[in-house]
Amino acid sequence: MYGLKVIGLPAFNEEKNIAKIILELQSVADEIIVCDDGSDDMTGVIAKKMGATLVTHEKNLGYGAAIRSLFLKAREMNADTLVTFDADGQHRVEDIASVIEPIITKKADIVIGSRFLGDKSNVPQYRQVGIKAITKITNLSTDTKVTDSQSGFRAYNKKVIESIVPSEYGMGVSTEILIKANQKKFRILEVPITVLYKGDTSTHNPVSHGTSVVMSTIKFMSIEKPLRFYGIPGMMFLVIGLFFIAWTIQEFSQTGMMITNVTLIGIGSTIFGMMLMVTSIILYSIVNVVRERHSN
Repeated sequence: MYGLKVIGLPAFNEEKNIAKIILELQSVADEIIVCDDGSDDMTGVIAKKMGATLVTHEKNLGYGAAIRSLFLKAREMNADTLVTFDADGQHRVEDIASVIEPIITKKADIVIGSRFLGDKSNVPQYRQVGIKAITKITNLSTDTKVTDSQSGFRAYNKKVIESIVPSEYGMGVSTEILIKANQKKFRILEVPITVLYKGDTSTHNPVSHGTSVVMSTIKFMSIEKPLRFYGIPGMMFLVIGLFFIAWTIQEFSQTGMMITNVTLIGIGSTIFGMMLMVTSIILYSIVNVVRERHSN
């Protein structure tokens, strides 16, 4: 038997689904945690009466905040495995076995249930386009390439539970966890799952979801890889600026006149490029000092 298996459900106004899901999960989990993220219905009351461990947010903080609370509670329980499972009825309980199996056999530290490795006919076309676009952006910031970076159906082993504390309160938390896992060299694996979309059951606006993920990715890329994020654009602006300055000097030496627009572009690009490069060096130094202190 493999340690304490905990299943965590982030839930916001899911009174119509929560009892059925908890009942089904009780046969495959040692403990069930429900994070009631500020629901104004009976979600929390039902979850508690069904025997789940309840974590309550006084107000709706967002999906990422719920995932954070599930991680912290699983750590407090000394869980060996945490499976995050959506409470909207879209995930199949029978897929839990395949998602958790690589954790049990120690083949991976994080397992993602991917909607794009198996039958994806249930995934609406607009969702496929959006998820794939966000996943490509996420893959730019990690060494591990995944097919479904936004899947909320995941399994984490004890090392991940104890070393990663999500900080994003919005939908960007899925990307944040992957970026932090990549930085810590955790092994990430995907397995196919089937998602049951019954109409538009998602409570998340696709535009705000995409914006949240993109902003989260940009933030963590700028922190994790400052030389790439700031240094490369800085070098490009510096080269462009020096080119226009050289053009200005050449024009002035030949005609005694300066082209105002060319001069301003040259000076502006050079200054901006130098600022970006200095920023990259300073941030790189700070990040490395912080990492060294945390490792000691």
